[in-house]
Amino acid sequence: MATNTVAVTGAAGFIGRWVVHGLLERGYRVRGLDNLSNGSRRNVREFRSDPNFELIEGDVRDAGDVETLFDGAIDECIHLAALIDVEDSLQNPEAHFDTNVVGTQNVLTACKRTETPLTLVGTCMVYDVASSDGGIDEEHPTDPNSPYAGTKLAAEEIAESYYHGFDLPVTVVRPFNTYGPYQKTGMAGGVVSIFVDRDLAGEPLKIFGDGTQTRDLLYCTDCARFIIEAALSDEATGEVINAGTGTDISINDLAAVVASEGTEITHVEHHHPQSEVQRLRCDAGKAEELLGWTPEVSLEEGVKRLRDWLREREEAS
Repeated sequence: MATNTVAVTGAAGFIGRWVVHGLLERGYRVRGLDNLSNGSRRNVREFRSDPNFELIEGDVRDAGDVETLFDGAIDECIHLAALIDVEDSLQNPEAHFDTNVVGTQNVLTACKRTETPLTLVGTCMVYDVASSDGGIDEEHPTDPNSPYAGTKLAAEEIAESYYHGFDLPVTVVRPFNTYGPYQKTGMAGGVVSIFVDRDLAGEPLKIFGDGTQTRDLLYCTDCARFIIEAALSDEATGEVINAGTGTDISINDLAAVVASEGTEITHVEHHHPQSEVQRLRCDAGKAEELLGWTPEVSLEEGVKRLRDWLREREEAS
């Protein structure tokens, strides 16, 4: 890279802050963009005094804000900014289209103008999980079952059209369910973070539906390392690449892993059962082959790290 500068949209979000952290540790300069609607300045507070980090408050839906991000030399763009709430997308699909599709178009326009390679962070939710009997690889058919997943797949298709139509270097990465410190612990958060937070508070762990649905749970530092490795790899250009552990766990079993002695586990009716994904297990063979990437943090270790972080945050507040 010429200037060692990476633009990161959604830099103050959960995964975004871990990508920023990983890039700074590797000696890169990072220019971040975030509208702070889902992310938070608190997430990137530890980078405030780092001269290699700059956070611009702005929105990918605003072409002017995106152009500001690209002022000066940028060697790579990692595009994370998105609305990611499946439930909310069923209530407000227009907002997800504006952010996930229009926002991505604005980023692509800036990347094309400045000839900046783009790594687009997608989602495993685009896959046709109804036909999933084993690990899901990149050749698995897509069939999004929510406006969130639909808009993310549309963003991927537009990005790939810039790769084929304009020779813009584009890489699409699809991490599976990611969890860890800085993830929200309310209903918009991930199931691991919600469970651990409720367990620490002595509240029941509520499982939507029968709890037999499974997830492949990827720790945040493994996810960030995957995204960075893909962004920095010439071999990844033009590719779609998954990341996960290769092991899925049912929500019932996850609750048992998280629950302390005496914590109640209950089942409740699902608000939108049509959006539920029954099974998610990643085949990350391509990531290992192309990037040399494999996950390092086990579920048990990841839950412990998250529990310790949430406890320390509570004690400090």
